[in-house]
Amino acid sequence: MATKVARTGIKREKGWLYYLDKKGNVSRARMARGGGKPARGKPQMVTKAGVRREEGFLYFIDRDGDVARTKMARRGGAGRRAPAAKRGRARVRRSAARKPVRRAARRGARSARRARR
Repeated sequence: MATKVARTGIKREKGWLYYLDKKGNVSRARMARGGGKPARGKPQMVTKAGVRREEGFLYFIDRDGDVARTKMARRGGAGRRAPAAKRGRARVRRSAARKPVRRAARRGARSARRARR
């Protein structure tokens, strides 16, 4: 369920994409396939909303033309484990001897492809 953050009451026009810009204001840009004239020009600021974003929320313009937010759906939920490096385990290093072997194998494959041409 979304919660309203700012009441702006914007009336949408066809062919425009409405969004919350970096400064927290409502802006709009021409859609490439929105009908009407082809997309040209810079995005326009529609209304100053002054919304401060919080991490973990998705902000959008709802049906009423107001700014709303909802919790982002994340894979794994809240009980997600931290990466191994953050849990205190050291990363297992690959042996240095493997790298030259792989490079040589790649070079051999390249020369074989060139020979076939």
